[in-house]
Parts: sequence; C-alpha cells; structure tokens
Amino acid sequence: MAIQKKNTDGRSKQGKVASLVGIVVNVILGIGKIAIGSIFGVISLFADGINNLTDSGNNIISMISFKLSSRPADKEHPYGHERVEYICALAVSFLILLVAFDTIKESITRIIEPTEIEFSIFVIVALCVSIVAKFGLFFYYKGVAKKIDSSILKAGAVDSLVDCISTGVVLISVLVGKFAKVNIDGYAGILVALFIGWSAIGILREIFSKLIGQAPDQEMINEIKDKIKGYEGVLDVHDLAVYSYGPNKYFASVHVEVDANIDVLVSHELLDDIERDFIETTNVVLTCHLDPVVIDDERVNALKVKVTEAVKTLDPDFSIHDFRMVFGERHTNVLFDVAIHFDTKLTKDEIVNSLTDTITAINPQYRAIITVEHTIDTGNEKRKLI
Repeated sequence: MAIQKKNTDGRSKQGKVASLVGIVVNVILGIGKIAIGSIFGVISLFADGINNLTDSGNNIISMISFKLSSRPADKEHPYGHERVEYICALAVSFLILLVAFDTIKESITRIIEPTEIEFSIFVIVALCVSIVAKFGLFFYYKGVAKKIDSSILKAGAVDSLVDCISTGVVLISVLVGKFAKVNIDGYAGILVALFIGWSAIGILREIFSKLIGQAPDQEMINEIKDKIKGYEGVLDVHDLAVYSYGPNKYFASVHVEVDANIDVLVSHELLDDIERDFIETTNVVLTCHLDPVVIDDERVNALKVKVTEAVKTLDPDFSIHDFRMVFGERHTNVLFDVAIHFDTKLTKDEIVNSLTDTITAINPQYRAIITVEHTIDTGNEKRKLI
C-alpha cells in the first residue's frame, strides 16, 4: 500500500546494505577493468572502469544519504530530513554527467590519434564478468528501491542497466578490432559516454520533478480517499492535496463532507479521529477541513443534478463540489466549485459564463457564484494542484 506506515530505521538499514554491496562490486570491477584496459590499450574498457569507480563513489553518497535522511525532525527542519536523499541523487547524477564528458574528450583524442588494441582473453573475460555483475546489481537495486521507495537506488539501478549496455558496446568494439581489423575503440568510447550521459539526464529529470513538487501517484490518492470514506458519517471528500517531504514523509489536506444536520461537535470529533488514525497507521500527516452538506433540501438537490449535467456537457471529466444555496427574498445565491483539468480548451470565463446562463435560465432569481480550479486528470480521478 502506498500510504502504509513504513519502518524508517529498517528502510535506512536496507538502503545502507544495498549501497555497501554496490561499493564492493564497483570497486572490484573498476580496478580490474582499469588495469586490463591500461595494459592492453583499450580506452573504452579503461573508461568503463573509471565509470565503475565513479559508481562506487555514488554508492558512498547513497550510503551517506540514507544516514542523513533518517535523522528525526528538529527545530530547523520540522518536516524531517528525508529530502536529503533527493539532493544526494542530484549529486550522483552530476558526477555521472562529468564522467560522460571526460570520456567523450578522451575518445575524440583516440579517434584523432588511434592506437592499436592488443587483443586478449583477459579483456573479453573482464567485459563478460562486468556485464553479469552489473545485471545482478540492476535487479538487486531495482528490488530494494521498489521495496523502500528510494530515488537514489532507482538511479543506481538505471545506471547499472546502462553500464551493461555500454560494456556490451565495448565488447563489440574489441571483437570487431580483432576479427574485422577495424579500430572502433574511440567511437565505442563515445557511445559509452552517450549512454552514461543519457542515464544521468533521465535521473536528473525525475529528481527535479520531485523537488519541484511532483503530483502523487493515483494509488496513493485512491487509498487516502477510500480510507477516509470508510469512516461512518463521511459522505464524500474533495480538494485532496498531497505534499511530499521525502520518500517516506507526506502531508495532506482534504475537505471532508458530512451531513449538515449532525451536531458540529460530533462531526469535528469524527475528523479528529480520522487525523489521529492517519498519523498512527500511515506515513501521511492529514489535515481535514469540515464541509457540512445539506442533503435533505429537495430544491438544492434538484438544482445540483441539473448543474452537474451542465458541467458534464462541457466536459465529462469536469466535476463540482461545495454546492450550496443561500436563499433570499429577491435573489438566491448558487455557490459551487468546478474542478477542471489542464488539457481543456475552455477558458475559465467561458466555463463560468456557460454555467451562469444555464442557472439563470432555470430561474432568473438565481445568482451564480462559481469558482473554477485546476486538477490533474489521472483517469476517472482528479488531483488538485496546489
């Protein structure tokens, strides 16, 4: 479950162990490939070895990130330190980009001034062992990253997979040099660098998205809504907003609809129970806003049905909430919010004018007061963007 409360200490321990495994594997591969690449003059193998050593440095950063991100909240950081992992993942990505840049420079030099590659069975063995080891790390990182929801281990998994591809390119270049008598070592080095750089850019895009404020996934949205709706007395929920302060720390706010005829103290106690339950059983700190709804007024219910139909006519993915009517002697205010998605071609003014005309046509004394807000559409569900 996306919102299930996780053991922070256990998460940190698993992350540190995964990082340590990566350090050992990458150091062994790096030293071996650098030595063999230097002895036999295979620049692409040498570059691949440097990349492995850089990976081990990344693993050290990963280990440090798990230690720092597991620190409890303090006066200066009341929401905890879990975003440290995102910062460390950024550092890892920039280091990978630096390796790619240096590899391209060296490879261009090798293309301009090619040197003969000495074929050796040791080179082939080193490359094959590296591919197997990196595939193993890829599946290991991927499994642990999914289990503990770790961005930095996801980055390590992607990097390991790209290493498999780049090492395969090096293997091909060595075999081509041996049997086709064509030296493509420098070109292979550039391909290796491009693979490395591409993986780093992908990681950077994901981390930047999380730091900027990435929308939560649909599974989390559904679980939060379903859990709240499961409480007796809750009619519906809307305006759910979720804010991430790290892979294991979420804050959320939501409007909870209850029967307006129920004593406000009773409804307030219900919301207190919901908030307390979320803190105790999930990794979401939830703040609930009480939203009383009139459900026994035929005039309100009848008009709400007609307005809902009019909204769906504009766009089937639009929805309304906070529908209420304030009756007066000369006119009646009809107030509600319309939730729209960013893909719509309609402007807010067009939506408001269309619905206002519809409501006025039903009764000239009705005065529409409409608020239009954006949501992020994810199928049949909407997510409010704050």
